[in-house]
Amino acid sequence: MKMASWSPSAPAARSQDAWDCLLPGPPSRSNGGSADCSPAGLLAYGAGSCVVVADPRSMQLVCVLPMPPSAAASAHASLAPFVTAVRWTPQSLLRDLSSYDDPSTSHLRLAVGDRQGRIAIWDLRSRQIILWLDLDAASSSATSTRLGIQDLCWIRSDSWLLAAIHGPSLLALWDAASGRCLWKYDASPEYLSCIRRDPFDSRHFCTLSLRGFLLSAIALGGGDGGDVSLQELRIAGMTDSSLDLQKLEKESSSGSASSSPPALALFPLFFARLCFSPIWRHILLITFPKELIVFDLHYGTTLSSSPLPRGCSKFMNLMPDPELDLLYCVHLDGKLSIWKRKEGEQLHVLCGVEELMPSIGTAIPTPAVLAINSCQSESSVQNIDLFCTDPSYTQALLSEECVPPKSSNKEMDIPLKTCLVSISDDGKIWNWLLTSDKGVPDAVKEPAPVNGSCPPSTKPRFMEPELPIKISLMGQLHLLSSTLTTLAVPSPSLTATLARGGNNPAPAVPLIALGTQSGTIDIVDVSASAVTVSFSVHSNAIRGLRWLGNSRLVSFSYGQVNEKGGGYTNKLVVTCLRSGLNRPFRLLQKPERAPIRALRASSSGRYLLILFRDAPVEVWAMTKNPIMLRSLALPFTVLEWTLPSAPRPIQNGSSKEISASKELTSNANASTNALSTDAKTTSSETPVDDVSESFAFALVNGALGVFEVHGRRIRDFRPKWPSTSFASSDGLITAMAYRLPHVVMGDRLGNIRWWDVTTGLSSSFNTHREGIRRIKFSPVVPGDNSRGRIAVLFYDNTFSIFDLDSSDPLANALLQPQSPGTLVLELDWLTIRSDRNEPLVLCIAGADSSLRLIEVNIHNAKSSSGTKSRVLKERFRPIPLCLPILFPTAHALALRTILQLGVKPSWFNLNSATTDILPFHIPETDTASPRDLRSFMIESVLPSVGDAVVPELLLKVLEPYRKEGCILDDERVRLYASLANKGSAARFAFAAAIFGEVSEAMFWLQLPHALCHMLERSANKSQQGVPKPSISESESALLNRIASREKSAGMVTSEAVKYGQLNMMAFKQEDLWGNANERISWHAKLDGEEAIQKRVHELVSVGNLEAAVSLLLSTPPEGSQFYPNALRAVALSSAVSRSLHELAVKVVAANMVRTDKSLSGTHLLCAVGRYQESCSQLQDAGCWTDAATLAATHLRGADYSRVLQRWADYVLRSEHNIWRALILYVAAGALAEALTALRNARQPDTAAMFMLACHEIYTQISSESQTSVEAFASADENQSFRLPSRNLEAEDLKAVSEFYGEYQRRLVHLCMDATPSFD
Repeated sequence: MKMASWSPSAPAARSQDAWDCLLPGPPSRSNGGSADCSPAGLLAYGAGSCVVVADPRSMQLVCVLPMPPSAAASAHASLAPFVTAVRWTPQSLLRDLSSYDDPSTSHLRLAVGDRQGRIAIWDLRSRQIILWLDLDAASSSATSTRLGIQDLCWIRSDSWLLAAIHGPSLLALWDAASGRCLWKYDASPEYLSCIRRDPFDSRHFCTLSLRGFLLSAIALGGGDGGDVSLQELRIAGMTDSSLDLQKLEKESSSGSASSSPPALALFPLFFARLCFSPIWRHILLITFPKELIVFDLHYGTTLSSSPLPRGCSKFMNLMPDPELDLLYCVHLDGKLSIWKRKEGEQLHVLCGVEELMPSIGTAIPTPAVLAINSCQSESSVQNIDLFCTDPSYTQALLSEECVPPKSSNKEMDIPLKTCLVSISDDGKIWNWLLTSDKGVPDAVKEPAPVNGSCPPSTKPRFMEPELPIKISLMGQLHLLSSTLTTLAVPSPSLTATLARGGNNPAPAVPLIALGTQSGTIDIVDVSASAVTVSFSVHSNAIRGLRWLGNSRLVSFSYGQVNEKGGGYTNKLVVTCLRSGLNRPFRLLQKPERAPIRALRASSSGRYLLILFRDAPVEVWAMTKNPIMLRSLALPFTVLEWTLPSAPRPIQNGSSKEISASKELTSNANASTNALSTDAKTTSSETPVDDVSESFAFALVNGALGVFEVHGRRIRDFRPKWPSTSFASSDGLITAMAYRLPHVVMGDRLGNIRWWDVTTGLSSSFNTHREGIRRIKFSPVVPGDNSRGRIAVLFYDNTFSIFDLDSSDPLANALLQPQSPGTLVLELDWLTIRSDRNEPLVLCIAGADSSLRLIEVNIHNAKSSSGTKSRVLKERFRPIPLCLPILFPTAHALALRTILQLGVKPSWFNLNSATTDILPFHIPETDTASPRDLRSFMIESVLPSVGDAVVPELLLKVLEPYRKEGCILDDERVRLYASLANKGSAARFAFAAAIFGEVSEAMFWLQLPHALCHMLERSANKSQQGVPKPSISESESALLNRIASREKSAGMVTSEAVKYGQLNMMAFKQEDLWGNANERISWHAKLDGEEAIQKRVHELVSVGNLEAAVSLLLSTPPEGSQFYPNALRAVALSSAVSRSLHELAVKVVAANMVRTDKSLSGTHLLCAVGRYQESCSQLQDAGCWTDAATLAATHLRGADYSRVLQRWADYVLRSEHNIWRALILYVAAGALAEALTALRNARQPDTAAMFMLACHEIYTQISSESQTSVEAFASADENQSFRLPSRNLEAEDLKAVSEFYGEYQRRLVHLCMDATPSFD
């Protein structure tokens, strides 16, 4: 016989199914609150030495990734270390089909760091580690200490890099493709705490220390990628937290920063966290334990510092709302405080406190909240719905009669609807929804009754302190709740009965009961790989747990009495799984002398043995009201009940085995007949008298025996004694297993003996291991070739599998299969196997509190070589796991293409039992043939692009997913149905958001506005250039509409509000000018020469020369900047009569640029109206946002477009933000450059969709001045592309279409080759 297993030295090659059969233990403080939510909505967090991946929407476990032990670890230290940091890659779904199989570019990569300083790059789809990053392994020093990982962050330079904090003070940059360490920075004696990436510039990241040291770095790329620009800053305003840290350093024995543990290990309850504002550039939000600080990176100073509110526990973490100016702070006591930004300032005001751990139904002490994350994928999807419902979008934006008066450029208010996921140390994941109906316009709110209607809100986004915020628990995922102490698996038996002592045979159930340190019992459903129910039974740790049949459990715990008399209080409880009732029995008034040592329940659940330490064994009949039958005062060392008899093997054996099998078969038949007779006559309140069960035992002196329990009587079984005596000097017997006819024993010296009670035959061998703690017989089904397979657990917490029927059990042993890095606390076989071709399944409770199900496949040359069926082939899920991001890459791209081209919403619900979830009825699908998939595509009048046959082929590929219902859930189908007919840009945004590509979704939402901006600029230019233009009526109507909208807009105020993350894609002049004006008020109270210079620069940028002159003249005469400021003040004050100063000022400005006074030089250029040259100088100096603000204030037409286009080139090539660059290209009218950027990025599908969206939007604008008949005729006559740019040639558009067609055909081939994956 040969048993197949995986080698512990090759963790990356393990089977995916093995990892699916794993439940992790609960997380703890040792995991450092490591958690991250991917852009597509997958939650990953550290729990012990594992990484748990879950779906927050459906609250289901996706998979568990266990970290293998270090290869450099010694044999006695082979435990896998704690996971301390996890971070998803921001990589989007790869569209380059030539390299889509490369795991180094996968969108499902997950970086995981541990306490031993290792970083593993996991590929979620293959469940494999594709790359190791180990700083200590690369070190030449043999005695180097291992620097644990504190935090991780993905950075984008020329390629994706991984920034990591090693130990207390070392910052490193890694190449995530090659595994090379590119750059190091030692911040000693600081304790680095966290690292975050700038959402506006993916090259930029900041690192914060516990003492307030802030490191701002930009990965410049080029060469080896190790060129990094640094700026060292210090946070002011953390006096209270600094004092606390000094006290902790004095108390800590390892107070020096040269020690290897990271900050989370040295100071586990002292947190310093930062995050970038997703709305305002250069703004950092920082929390120390007692302060909330707003820091301006541009000024390098603290803008505001808010103390910890009275009655709140210390700050632990913070998260910004992705759409609103709200901040969510988590406290150590599990509370969530909600802060709003005060209008006109960067000061946050507390507006609500919520509980993340309900006080009702929780254990005592209350579980601690370890981590919290916001699901930004949910926010982005909801943002699309709100944005497209806004009347100012697409058709409403382009039609003057649909624009509300005096609000054409004032954005709608966004209602609060934020999804948060919290993780507690009792193994639960909580899904929370924060909502508030205040501030939602009538166009977005659900229809309300007339009596309950209210006037539309006119408040801006800044929310009132009394705003009612409602927090709702939307779902909960319950995993293992506490440290595991024991494990129990129900054993099938011919005499096994139902609950309450009934006599009907009890079928085998796929359940596992787990006892925990906290006194709870977790019931795990193996088919679902989830905890189905949890019972709080004991106040102390559960010491023993056994099944009584398949629906009752008996457990015990004990506590030591500290009073004068001493002793122990033993507690025994019977738990009914069906009713949930806990019924104690054997209640005593006084403490006992000895604690309970173990429980042994018979396979039928009728009888229970209670073993005490140095006390007699009690035999109980487990009826509805348990009855003690007898007390056995013998010096037992181990007792075990007999298991159900093994069926006869398939091959012919010896005559003795045949006779024994016949005897066993007759005994089984007799038991069955007795069972059928008792079912009619026996009461459930009394023990069964006609069915007997036996148990084997060993005494301290080495003597063996078998007792039989028959009703209330206990008698000697009188077995056939072994032919050779077992001498007691060989070792004390510590473990035993009994299944007729074999009794197997193990002693403390590692010897295994087995004895046939019917023939007296015996044998033994030495395992050459430590003492044996547990022996378990494997389940046997008809046709099995062996009845002697056993799993042996040793005292060193390792295990092996032996076959006693083989000629040499030791040579054919399977040693510790498939579980490296885990010490085994308890084990047992799963008993749901029904066919001999199915693998054996071993249940293991690890010392890391994890539950693992390990498949043991048996290969024998004599057996047939057919396909093996699998007992754990599929996982049962209560609802489908709708995560398209987990599809094979080709199938995910197919779904993305179908959503972009437009599939009818009815396609998602053909097999659904409910037909009323769609908000409208589609008559086209009534008469269509079920096999005609083309009828499910939305008919379009847009020009054809790509291959027309491809959509039908892709629908056929996606048919298995549609039938399983695992593409989109009902809520997102409703959302898609509301967007399907709102234009192609809305569908493109939805498809991008579903796959977590938030920046692309924002691009599609901004595209109509960018095209309108470009057309307005061209219309204004044509109006100014030709006094009396000769134009058509349609063009005249278009120009008049644009002009009227521009007049009604007026000058934007500071209350103009953007849609959250769309703020980073601002391009309109009023938006840029409004953002700059908003920032000026934040810095009004800042002093210092450097701050004054920057404030003057802001005022000049927005055209407020009077305020700039006043500020410059306020410079004291003794200041070092007095004379330069006076010169600038004179020049700026003479701006009214610029003609005499123009030449002189240009010379002075040039000289100032030479002496590195570029900002002062731009001010002088502005004074004489040289705004174009001033913008160029600002861009040369790297002040891109300031240059755009200055251009938005003073430039128009082509001059403004040149500034935008140069800015787009910088964003594309340096910041690597293609979506923001595309918006700037479109706003500048450079559509050809936008298509070139998409072609260089190898995104043929996006280029084709970009052409369709531009054509559709431009056609809608142009056709508004025509009658509906004319528009219809023009749509039928001309199917060519109509784009508002003259730089695009017909050959360029044709090349894009052909490239997209080639992409589609290759995608179809890849889809046909890929196998559908539903999990």
